[in-house]
Amino acid sequence: MAVVTWDHVHLRSPDPEAVAAWLENVLGGEIVRGPGRIDVKLGGAMVFIAPVTSGDGVNAAPNHPHQGLDHLGLSVKDIDAVAAEIKAKGVEFTAEPYTIRPGVRICFIRGPQGISIELLERDKKYA
Repeated sequence: MAVVTWDHVHLRSPDPEAVAAWLENVLGGEIVRGPGRIDVKLGGAMVFIAPVTSGDGVNAAPNHPHQGLDHLGLSVKDIDAVAAEIKAKGVEFTAEPYTIRPGVRICFIRGPQGISIELLERDKKYA
């Protein structure tokens, strides 16, 4: 069987700069600029952000929930503190932090262009 590792997630946005700034300011990403593009190092992977312009044939984002990619999941330490910090930044929560099963607490936030992002904390004793 092939061995794979994460390389990147590719987003499309009418405002890549705003998406990159959101990922930096809310989730602690590191903006990386290259010729003609902006990327963000986030949680051990890269987020590529391609521009969307009028008439380029890119469809609008679907309403959530939908088939296909449902959400991104990012691990955090002390989810309640992280949630309080990003709530103070005005981030919309679609689900406040709660315990989904013993040792796992999650919450969901709405990112740029309606992207659903799960934040989760796993207690090591249940891993």
